[in-house]
Amino acid sequence: MHARPHVAAAFLIVALIMGISQPASVAQNAATAPATLQSPKAYLGYDLGQQFTPHHRVVDYVRHVAEASPRVTLQQYGMSVEGRPLLLATLASPENHDQIDAIRKNNLRRAGMADGRVQGPSAAVVWLSYNVHGNESVSTEAAMQTLFEMADPLNDRTGEWLSDTVILLDPCLNPDGRERYVQWYKRTVGRTPSARQIAREHNEPWPNGRSNHYYFDLNRDWAWGVQPETQQRLAVYHEWMPHVHVDFHEQGINDPYYFAPAADPFHEDITDWQRSFQFAIGRNNARYFDQNGWLYFTREVFDLFYPGYGDTWPIFNGAIGMTYEQGGSGRAGLKVITATGDTLTLGDRIAHHHTAGMSTIEVAAENHQTVQEEFSRYYQTAQQNPPGEYSGFVIKSDASGDRLRAVAAHLDRQKIEYGRVAEDGTVSGLRYETGEMDRANVSAGDLLVPAAQPKSRLAKVLLEPRTTIIDSLTYDITSWGLPYAYGLEAVAVTGDLPATSGSIGEASSRQMGEGGESSYAYITRWGSRADARFLGELLHQGFGVRLATQPFEHEGQSYDAGALIIPRADNLEMEDAFDREVRRIASKHNRALHGVASGFVDRGSDLGSSSVRPIKAPHVALLSGSPLSPYRVGEVWYAFDHQFEYPVTLIDTDDADARALEDVDVLVLPNLAGDWDSKEKRSMLAEWVREGGRLVTMGGATKALAGHTPFAIEMASHGADTTAVPRRYADRSRDALTSATPGSIHRASVDTSHPLGFGVGETYYALKRSDDAVSYLKADDGWNVATLADGEPVTGFMGHEAQDRLDETLVFGTQSIGDGTVVYFSGNPLFRGFWYGGFIPFANAVFFVGQ
Repeated sequence: MHARPHVAAAFLIVALIMGISQPASVAQNAATAPATLQSPKAYLGYDLGQQFTPHHRVVDYVRHVAEASPRVTLQQYGMSVEGRPLLLATLASPENHDQIDAIRKNNLRRAGMADGRVQGPSAAVVWLSYNVHGNESVSTEAAMQTLFEMADPLNDRTGEWLSDTVILLDPCLNPDGRERYVQWYKRTVGRTPSARQIAREHNEPWPNGRSNHYYFDLNRDWAWGVQPETQQRLAVYHEWMPHVHVDFHEQGINDPYYFAPAADPFHEDITDWQRSFQFAIGRNNARYFDQNGWLYFTREVFDLFYPGYGDTWPIFNGAIGMTYEQGGSGRAGLKVITATGDTLTLGDRIAHHHTAGMSTIEVAAENHQTVQEEFSRYYQTAQQNPPGEYSGFVIKSDASGDRLRAVAAHLDRQKIEYGRVAEDGTVSGLRYETGEMDRANVSAGDLLVPAAQPKSRLAKVLLEPRTTIIDSLTYDITSWGLPYAYGLEAVAVTGDLPATSGSIGEASSRQMGEGGESSYAYITRWGSRADARFLGELLHQGFGVRLATQPFEHEGQSYDAGALIIPRADNLEMEDAFDREVRRIASKHNRALHGVASGFVDRGSDLGSSSVRPIKAPHVALLSGSPLSPYRVGEVWYAFDHQFEYPVTLIDTDDADARALEDVDVLVLPNLAGDWDSKEKRSMLAEWVREGGRLVTMGGATKALAGHTPFAIEMASHGADTTAVPRRYADRSRDALTSATPGSIHRASVDTSHPLGFGVGETYYALKRSDDAVSYLKADDGWNVATLADGEPVTGFMGHEAQDRLDETLVFGTQSIGDGTVVYFSGNPLFRGFWYGGFIPFANAVFFVGQ
C-alpha cells in the first residue's frame, strides 16, 4: 500500500476545483500535460459552474476523455427512452487496463457469479453514479471534473489510486430528465441569473426534470427494473459487481451536505462490515469538509431499509452503498439565496460533490485489499451460511403460469438463482396466504428459490414474508414481498427443500382443441398482464372479442368468468384470414388458445348467450398535467405504452373539458388537486359519466370525489381527536406514526363474480401508502368488489390508529351513475410499475366494467 500524505491530498482535491494556487510539482505537471487531453473548461469553453452543460456536450466531453487518456475506456451500455446514450467510463491504470477483463472476471468469481478460482490481477471496484434525478443537475457537472482528474495521465495522485482501484463512472443515469431541466433553465434564465427564490428560474413547471421520460423515479427502481434505463444499467452492473457504489443527489436549498453513515433503520441483512466502512468513508469526507469549513450532516433522514434505492440495492449486492446529498436541486439554478442569506452557487455545489467523490476513491484505494476480502466474505457466507430462518422459498404457479413466468423474469434481472420443483409433495414453512407455520403442498413446476446462493441476501430481502422493522421512522415503504406483489401463493420453507429440475418454460401458444384449422371460436383464459396485452392488440386491430361473465365448461375444458371468446361470427369480414391472424397474435403474446367447433357448451351459457358480452375497444384517456402528481400520471402512461401495449390519450388538465371528453370512453384520474378538486370539475365529470362515460379514479382522485354528490364514495372516520392530549415536542415525529403507514401490505377479499374481480382471485394483496380509508359503498350505491375486513397488515409497518380506520373498508369497487360507471381504487394499483397484482383489476376497469 502506498503512503499518501492526507494534507497534500486535501489540498489537491480542493485546489483543482476551486482554482487555488497549486504546489509547484502539481503546476509543473499541468504545464506539461499532453495537449490531446483537455480539461472541461478547455473543451467546453467555460468554467464548470458558469452554466449547465447540455447532455450532448457531456457525451462529447466524456468521449473526448476516453479517446485522449490511456486511463479511460468508454462503453455505451444502452439508450434512454428518448434515444440519448447511456455511458459508462472505466478508469484504471494503463497496466490494469491491459488486464481489465481478467480483473472483472476475478471479481465475479469472488461473488460466485463466474466459474473458476480467483487468481491473477485484482482491484477494488468503485462505481460512481450521477444524476439519477434529472434536475439534481450538479451531479453531471461534478462528474466531468472527477473524470478529468482521474483520467489525467500526469496527475500522479490519482494515478496512485488507479493502481489499486478500477473506477466505473456513469455521468448521467437519467439523461432525459436532465435535459428537460437544463433546456427549461436555459430558456428561462436571463443574461444575469437571479439569486432570488421568487424568480421563475427557481420554480420548475410540471412535470419538472426529476423523473425520466415516463415520469418514473429511477432511484426507486433498482430492485424492480421496470424502466428501460434501469434494466440496461442492471445488466452492466452485474458484469462488474462493484465493491463501493455512490449515488450522487441533491436535496433542499437550505440543507447542508449529507454523506454516510446512513440513518436508522438499517435493514437487518446489512453486515457489520458494511456499516463500519460507511463510517470510515464518512470520516474521510468529514476531514476534507472540515478543512474547508463546509457544513454537513450524517446519520439522519436517509435510512437503509427500502431495497429500491441506489444505496440500498448495491448494499444487498455486497457493495458499500451510499447516497451523497448536496443542497440545491432544481430550485437552485446557477445561484440562489438561502434561508441564512448566503448565496449558494453551482460552483459551490460542484466543489462539494467532487470533493466527496474523490475522497471516497481515496479511502477505497487505501483499503483496496480489505475491501476485496470483505466482498469475498460477503458472498461466501451468503452461500455457506445464508441469513434468516428459511432454507428457501417456493412460489406456487398460477393456472396459466403467466404470473410465475413474470416472477422468474424479475429474478433473472436480479441474477437470483431459482429452479422448478421436480414433483408433487409437501414442505414445512410459513404460508404467505395465512401467515402461519404449516405443512404446505407444492407441485411440479412451482418455482423454488434456495437461500444458499450468491444472491442470498437480496433474495431474502425481496422474498421474505415479513420485513423486520427496527425503527418505523423510515423514508419509504416497509414491505414489498414479491409473492404478494405478483398475487401468488408461496411458502417460506424452514425444512428440507424439494428436489428441482429444469427451468421456467414458456407455455405453448397453440394449444388447439378439436376445432382444427378452422374454428367456430377461440377461447382463452383471463388472469394476467399478458392476457391484457393480448386483448389490447385484438381490440386495437379491430377483432370482435366477447367476455364470458359466468363460468362455463366446453369440450372438456373449464373456464372461469372473465374468459375471452373470439368468435368467427364477429369477424366475418376477415374471411379466410381469421384463423391465421388470431393464431399469429396469440403466438406473439404466447397465449394458449382453445379452438372450438361449436358454440353449444357442455355446462353454463352458450357462446351466443347475452351473458357473453361483446367488448367494445375503448378510447382511453388519461388526465395529465399540473397540479397532478407526475409519478402517478407516469405509472398509468407507462402501463398502457409498455405493459398493456394499448393506446392512451393524455389530455392536459387545461384542455380537459366536456368537449374534449366527447369521444372518450374511459377516463383515468390518477389523482386530483388544485383547480381539479373543485365543484365545477366534479360536476363536469359527473355529467360525462351520466352520458355513458367510464371513470377510473385512483388514490387521491378517489379521496377528492368523496362526499360530493353524485359520487357515493365516503372516507372512513379518522377516530377520536387526540390533539388535546399532552405530548412531548421531541416525540412529535414518532407520535405521528400512530396514524400513518409508510407502505404496508394488506390481505383483501375479492368478489370474483363481478367484472372488476375477474381473474384477480379470491385474495388480493393491497399496498397501502397512506392512512386514507374508504368506507364501504352502501348497497343501493354500488358494489364493494375488494374489501378489507380488518386493518392489520400482513407485513410492513402501520400505526395502530391507521389500522383501526382500515377495518371494514373498500379497496376497489364500482358505482353506476346514469348510463356510466365509476370505478374507485382506494389506493394505487400500479405502484411504481412493479405491483403486478394490481394490473389485473385495473385492466378489468378499463376493458370490462360498464361494457
